[in-house]
Amino acid sequence: MLPLQVIDSFLLNYEIGQVLLLVFVLGTLGLFPLGSRKVLGLHFTSFGLLFLLTPQAINSKIYLFIGLSLLVLGPMLFTTGDD
Repeated sequence: MLPLQVIDSFLLNYEIGQVLLLVFVLGTLGLFPLGSRKVLGLHFTSFGLLFLLTPQAINSKIYLFIGLSLLVLGPMLFTTGDD
């Protein structure tokens, strides 16, 4: 386990949108081996909501548009996925 001071000093250099985008990309890469579009659709939708609900005072506007696009892509992936 890393001490909280190490994690805090790393996160102070970045804004919240960049950290969320990194976690989203790492999570997506982790879900690819499962091969399930339904799980990937749920992942896209949940991060779309997270990007959309993050306060814009501490986040730039580009992440709002990323959230909106993920909210469109997520349900599409979910409905096209097999059982």
